[in-house]
Amino acid sequence: MLDSRLDQLDHQRRRLPEHEQIATTSARLAELTDLLVAAETEESDVAREQAKAEADVDQVTARAARDQERLDRGQVGSPRELENLQHEIGSLARRQSDLEDVVLEIMERRESAQARTVELRSETEVRQAELAGAESRRDEQTTVIDAEASELGEKRKALAAGLPTDLLALYERLRAHLGGVGAAAIKQRRCEGCRLELGATDVERFRNAPEDAVLRCEECGRILIRTAGSGL
Repeated sequence: MLDSRLDQLDHQRRRLPEHEQIATTSARLAELTDLLVAAETEESDVAREQAKAEADVDQVTARAARDQERLDRGQVGSPRELENLQHEIGSLARRQSDLEDVVLEIMERRESAQARTVELRSETEVRQAELAGAESRRDEQTTVIDAEASELGEKRKALAAGLPTDLLALYERLRAHLGGVGAAAIKQRRCEGCRLELGATDVERFRNAPEDAVLRCEECGRILIRTAGSGL
């Protein structure tokens, strides 16, 4: 019974529902890390692109302002020069309009990248909180399981110390080959290990066997334990 309970505890420890949640959340956090790096990189690239486009606008605006100042002050020597200056001012105005459209388009992309970054950071915080909670619950449950397992383990050591060496070796060997169950109780003339009913000859033999005799199931080979409910 002790070994059966220890096996149950080990299975329970390995199959805690938090393990699956931790694995799923950790995988999502790893994915979010990559996505966030990509989003932040895109935002940084677009910010540099915006700065360059705005600098281009400033350059064209400054040049147009200088040309307009020359025109306003009458600093033009000939009709031909006047015509060229007016043509340049018109071209600069169109160029400025085109560049400002580019800046607006870049600003929209930057806002989108910033929103994506905020979204990813928000989800990352949520997932980190979920992971911390799942790990805390896992640790709490594992502590309880380990405490019971430790207590049962000490009891098992004490019981094993009082058994003959050859009997303990047989039991351990049977456990290893029979799904962790090396001994089973006899209940109503049935082996609780393989669940098969004992034959009449076995029942008679077990009934008359000495109390310290090692009984074995003829079907599964497990060590059999007589109890008040054995029906012998």
